[in-house]
Amino acid sequence: MLTVIGPSGETGTVHDGGKHPERPARIDAVMAGIADIAAELGDDLEVVAPVRADMDALERVHSRQYLGRLEEFCRSGGGNLDLDTFAKPDSWDAALLSAGAGLQAIDVLERRGDGVAFVATRPPGHHAFADHSMGFCLLNNVAISAAALVAAGERVLIVDWDVHHGNGTQAMFWDEPAVLYVSTHQSPFYPGTGAGDEVGGFGARGLTVNVPLPPGTTGNVVRRALDEVAAPVIDAFGPTWILVSAGFDAHRADPLADLSLSSGDFADLARTVSAYAPQPGRVAVFLEGGYDLEALRSSVAATLGALTGVSEVPGIEPPTAGGNGVEAVIAAAAARARALGG
Repeated sequence: MLTVIGPSGETGTVHDGGKHPERPARIDAVMAGIADIAAELGDDLEVVAPVRADMDALERVHSRQYLGRLEEFCRSGGGNLDLDTFAKPDSWDAALLSAGAGLQAIDVLERRGDGVAFVATRPPGHHAFADHSMGFCLLNNVAISAAALVAAGERVLIVDWDVHHGNGTQAMFWDEPAVLYVSTHQSPFYPGTGAGDEVGGFGARGLTVNVPLPPGTTGNVVRRALDEVAAPVIDAFGPTWILVSAGFDAHRADPLADLSLSSGDFADLARTVSAYAPQPGRVAVFLEGGYDLEALRSSVAATLGALTGVSEVPGIEPPTAGGNGVEAVIAAAAARARALGG
């Protein structure tokens, strides 16, 4: 069963920054990818309109002062929050819906006890900090859902395969012993964080796992990073929930980055990550980046097809191998061991 918490209609006009790469057409591409596998899913696909997150949920990870400033900025007409991040008059509502969609995904899976949920909303979230926006992100959607699960006594694994390091998510859970954050990302690259020796704070030593990868890295290397660097930590941690920051800008066609993955690689990553779940109904996938529309469409279809057992995904590309990155995985493992005193 696939539950998509997705658009309720006017996708072409919400949080629209004009020529900005984080544009409404991204959601149209995502929904086209879902449509590509819809026939095989049949009644096992449902699309649910998002509802707004409440302030209590937001304040688990964001400061009240920041939330007030952001709402006022949007209501006053918006503008540029930084060189990369914009807000419009409707952006506050869009951000509340995007944050609320993640909480709905958790609720649906808890109620059903089976299936997978996909949060098909924007703006994305993993660069948003407790007290400021960054990197196209206003509210940290995956962190808001993770914090809600932690408040309910769960142990949460966040796997972030976006091409950019999720610096906001890492910072929010740096000292949280109930959250394990794992990121594979291009380096050197925006935002400049995510080194292998960033392993978590005093209260959660070892519960941040970073594998920075060079331009040209192919999918087999990303899978090796998960298998060799992350998997032993995940096994020891014992997550009860898996949340995925699913950026598709590591695709080789993406205009904003330089990794060399294919849609088939995202299918393989989805299968790998879903195997970390302790039981059915514990995997929620959150849309982050991805700015080439055709690549986004095919990668979403491949990812969700893999998670739901679809036998044939139209347009899926074969997984990639033979590129750069093996040495970077070895170096990340070594840097991590040194940081932990190994």
